[in-house]
Amino acid sequence: MSANATETEVKLYVPNLTAFEHRLQAHGAKLHTPRVYERNVRYENAEHTLTPNGIALRLRRDTRTRLTYKEDGTSQQGITNRTELEVDVSDFWLMEAILGKLGYAPYMTYEKYRTTYQLAGAEIVLDEMPFGNFVEIESDADTIERLIEALGLLEAPRITLSYTALFDLLRGELKLDFTDLTFENFEKVYVPKSTFNGLRG
Repeated sequence: MSANATETEVKLYVPNLTAFEHRLQAHGAKLHTPRVYERNVRYENAEHTLTPNGIALRLRRDTRTRLTYKEDGTSQQGITNRTELEVDVSDFWLMEAILGKLGYAPYMTYEKYRTTYQLAGAEIVLDEMPFGNFVEIESDADTIERLIEALGLLEAPRITLSYTALFDLLRGELKLDFTDLTFENFEKVYVPKSTFNGLRG
């Protein structure tokens, strides 16, 4: 996230992350954080007004614990710009208890594996989600466009939906009856690649 609390990024559907990672390394990208498991919990207030208004309140645990607030943003050519406020916290369970005392309750849990690289002043993450693989590039819009071309991603679908919004879409299309986006839940679920090709931004 940038110093002015504004996040500018693009999300692309890239099924073959291994090939893309080799391409990244060939372009001189530096590994910033090796592959790590993430557990994320989204929260809602008692009135359930956060998600419908494009607001995300998230507690994430990987190698550290962070509390994040995001607002709905604007999207142009698949590049999304939005407010993101994030702070490190020392204890996941204590922060969860504080949120509960303030009237926020867990809305859903979602998992992923993430590998983070840096290249040309941009952060490039490789996300393995239970329903597919994605690449996110965070920088200014011009740098993002240059890297998309340089890294051979011009044909990759640009996804403007969040991972949780994608999950909501899949739940409807595939008639899924579970509410958490976990690897265990998706073990026997087939997600057609065409699902994401149709979301090109």
